[in-house]
Amino acid sequence: MSVNKQDVLKLLDDSGIIYESVEHEAVYTIEEMKKINLPHADCIAKNLFIRDDKKKHFYLISVCEEKLVNLKNLQQTIGSRRLSFASEKDLNEILGLQKGSVTPLGVLNDRDKRVKVFIDERFSNRLIGIHPNENTMTLWLKTENLIELIRSHSNSVEVINLG
Repeated sequence: MSVNKQDVLKLLDDSGIIYESVEHEAVYTIEEMKKINLPHADCIAKNLFIRDDKKKHFYLISVCEEKLVNLKNLQQTIGSRRLSFASEKDLNEILGLQKGSVTPLGVLNDRDKRVKVFIDERFSNRLIGIHPNENTMTLWLKTENLIELIRSHSNSVEVINLG
């Protein structure tokens, strides 16, 4: 059974993590997010689910929305084989997410702890805006709290310079 929006909110509450949330219509792209005029717009993360060419390693990348991620440069930065975007099937099977709902909180559904999370250093010591596993709400929480939550689930997470 997948960790859904209500499960995420309960986990945050039970963990004593302070967050702000806004419910909104389903959004599938950063452009759609911008149109709904959410607070803390400069803290909203663009999240990418990628894999290596052998489908042995999966990565979730969280960057500031205006950054373009060059997969060749990222491959060198993280020491990976050739990278490409993971399929919707992999997204659903590994993270229990649908297209448009990609979020680092998806690792809460990663039973095999296969996904390594990379968060852009621009989110260090500030808020990060992400979906709670569904694209009808955006949450803002301290990046450090997100990292602790990911680590408590035993997934690897690193803060790096993503360009």
